[in-house]
Amino acid sequence: MGLVHPPGGLAAQIVSVLGERGQTLATAESLTGGLLGAAVTAVPGASIVYRGGVIAYATELKAVLLGVPEDLLARHGPIHPGVAAAMATGACARLGATWGLATTGVAGPDPADGFPPGTVHIAAGAGSSATRSLALAGDRDRIRRETVDQALRLLLDLLREDAL
Repeated sequence: MGLVHPPGGLAAQIVSVLGERGQTLATAESLTGGLLGAAVTAVPGASIVYRGGVIAYATELKAVLLGVPEDLLARHGPIHPGVAAAMATGACARLGATWGLATTGVAGPDPADGFPPGTVHIAAGAGSSATRSLALAGDRDRIRRETVDQALRLLLDLLREDAL
């Protein structure tokens, strides 16, 4: 029902589906710095499904606030699909949500940790997390906005699969 033709964009579709199911969402953001949470909360009625978000920009905060394993961060750094998955899982656990959605990567303009701008990892899930690794092009603003769009698409894809 909510997946067929809900009004609005990706965030509106997600809010609609989660609302119909009585499920909730939490976000964990690094490079997007709150844009993901802002996209969700721009939707009227989002307060019914959105529990909140953690902006863990600094690497150590990914461990402290979201429970990302310190050994994972030490081995791979913050720009890794496993880190995105752990952030999504941590957001669910720490914020008491059904679904978690996370972003980590390099927005630019300069490389970080040996990765070029546009290297992004996103994750979404309820319990375990599905990840996608992206190689985005454009300036800092475009990379951050495209990351939000891709993260919302990932979550919507998972919600569709979960309905089957």
